[in-house]
Parts: sequence; C-alpha cells; structure tokens
Amino acid sequence: MSNPDSTAGLAIATEGGWRVPGIANLHSHAFQRAMAGLAERQTHPEDSFWTWREIMYRFAARMDPDSTYAVATQLYAEMLEAGYTTVCEFHYVHHQPDGTPYADPAAMSNALVAAARDTGIRMTLLPVLYMTGGFDGRELSARQRRFGHGVDGFLRLLDALRPLQDDRLRIGCAFHSLRAVPEAAMRQVLAALPADAPLHVHIAEQVGEVQDCLAVRNARPVEWLLRGFAVDARWTLVHATHLTEEETRGIASSGATVAICPTTEANLGDGLFPLHAYLQAGGRWGIGSDSHVSVSPVEELRWLEYGQRLVTRHRNIAVTAHSPSVGETLLRGVLDSAGNATGFRQASGDEVLLDADAPALAGATTGDVVDRWLFAGNRPLVKRVRVAGRDVVNDGRHRDHESIARRYGETLRRLLRD
Repeated sequence: MSNPDSTAGLAIATEGGWRVPGIANLHSHAFQRAMAGLAERQTHPEDSFWTWREIMYRFAARMDPDSTYAVATQLYAEMLEAGYTTVCEFHYVHHQPDGTPYADPAAMSNALVAAARDTGIRMTLLPVLYMTGGFDGRELSARQRRFGHGVDGFLRLLDALRPLQDDRLRIGCAFHSLRAVPEAAMRQVLAALPADAPLHVHIAEQVGEVQDCLAVRNARPVEWLLRGFAVDARWTLVHATHLTEEETRGIASSGATVAICPTTEANLGDGLFPLHAYLQAGGRWGIGSDSHVSVSPVEELRWLEYGQRLVTRHRNIAVTAHSPSVGETLLRGVLDSAGNATGFRQASGDEVLLDADAPALAGATTGDVVDRWLFAGNRPLVKRVRVAGRDVVNDGRHRDHESIARRYGETLRRLLRD
C-alpha cells in the first residue's frame, strides 16, 4: 500500500490493509437463509409480507436440529466473510413441527450455539417468546405451534441456556411481537430477566400490524410500548418502520436501539424507516440481515442510505452536523449501538481488514476509505477477519469454507426434496 495515512479513525492504515472494526448483525433468522430466492414468484396479485409468511411457515416446518446447524454454519461463515463479527440470533423455531418439545427442549438453540462456536462468530442468542396468533389473543395456528411457549417453559429454557455464556456467547431474550405476547406475559418475563440481558422485539414492521394494534389497544405499537413499559438502552426494536414523529422522538429519547434491515424490508415490501428524522433526534440504530436475502453489511448500509435518497430525491442523507461523510456516519452508527444491542460491552480482538490492493481502494485515505468501501461497487473487499483475536477469515474465505459449503449443499438438497 503506497503512502499510507496512519491517522487514527474508523479506518486505520496498516501494512496489511485498512483495518476497520467488526460489525454487529442485530437481527438474524438463520434458517431463512436456506429459503432465500424461493419466494420470488407471485402467489397472489397483492403479494406482501403476509403471503411471504405462508411460504416461510412451510419451510420452517422442514427444519430440525441437524439442518439448523448446517444452515446456520453456512450463514455465519458468510457473515464473517462479509465483515460481520457478531450476530444476534432471533430464534423462534423451538419445537418439533407439531409443537411437541424435543427430548432436549433446548435442542434447536444448542444447534445454533454450536454453529456459532464452530465458525467463530460472536453470538447473542435471543430465544423468542411466542404465545398468541394476534392482538386479539387467538391461539397459535398449526404452523405456529412449534414456535410456542408458556411463560414458565420459556423461562426454564433461558435458565438452561445461561450457563453456556462466555466471552463469545450472550443469552438475551426476545418477544416475537406485541401481537404474539400478551402484556401480562411480557411483564412476568421482564421481572424474571437479569438486569443486563439484551431484549429485542419485532415492532411496527407492517401497516396491518399498526392497524390491528390501533383497533384492539387504541394505540399504535410503538406508542403503546413506550407508554406502558420502561423502554431503555437494553431494548432493541426491530424494524420500527411505521412511526409517527412523536414515536420517532420517543424511541430516540428512550436510549433504545432500532435494528433496521434494509434488504429484507425491501424484499418484503415493508416500507422505509424515517432515518433522517431519527438521526436528527439522536437515536441509536444498527443493521440486521434478517431473512438473509443478502448477507452483506455493505449492502444493508448502502441501501439504508439509497432508500432515503429515493424517497427524498436528495443525496447524502445519513449525515450529521459533526459527520459529513455518509459512510463514516453509517459505520459509526452501527458501532455505537452494538454494545447495548448485543450485550458485548467489550468485544476486544474483533477487526476486519480491507484489501488495500483492491482497485476500488486505490489511493484511498482515511478521509475517504469508508465511503469507498460502502459505495464503490460490489466486489467484496474484506481480506481478513478476527474475532476475539482469532483469525476466522483469511484471503476472503472462512477457514472451513469448503467443508461448511459441502454440508450446506447436501442439507439444502434434502430440505428441497419433495
């Protein structure tokens, strides 16, 4: 690398390349990686999230601990190769397809933990409480039963998993959504959680969800949550796409993080998060790859900005008075929220090395390298990734790339066999 600029910052020039911090992926449903690209045929003239969900249910019914491990291992290796060093796994496929628990009720959770350990990625495992099929309290449908828990069984699952925690694993908690967890159950679980446990929830992703909440609770989802619960920095609100100005300011002032998932939100036709207003209010946010139609922090961050440009017909939206660079503002945003959302306050030894010899970074300086990484094309620029000081990716490939891909290919062919 010629004439390196070694000024400290988000990107630091080294002899091997440009070193940048590892990125936290705040929202993942690992099994959905295996169905990416399989829901792109019209099933209804008004296809939406709700028709996609029916396809997802059918695919989820095929998953077991072995296939979950194979798919998650492939996914986490891809995340590491892309520059993610931590994943928040929002895990709701707990039981057998008919709702009967496995002999080990934590079998599916353990498969995800094993995948994270074997690939080397940090994980915040978020077992999901899922109890009802709607705001009206209806029972879970047949396809939802394998997701379901009562409060006591759910707390036992968390208790069984917490002893596994170490410097690369945190056990948090997730409420699937306000429509899936009654208020009394939310309060009971919150009272039983450790004070430092990360807490995530899907919220205000769909217009239909907002309308149903208004009809039953006479309040919008975020409005209802902020009014009734002590939402603070340990909360991560996933999507929060459909907000009023008051809700936008309310989340920002609470200290909570919003997990924005641009590629999935675009794929499902969800809508656009009000990023500019949220940045102006000083809100915390991060990104997630959610359904994994893309496994790339570059694409999530790029399309977070591009969506705003399309709707406003202006450029360079994700900036602040103190940060005129879009790339640096975006990267700093995901770094600033990571500790609260993941529970890893000190993720020491996590770093990504960008290839300084790549044409897209020719002549790069500390003042432009992050912008060029995020906005100068689609060739992967990650050369090496370290997690907790251990190399997991070298020359752009995960250390077990071939064996993981081979197992995944065999598993996917079996899952798709009719």
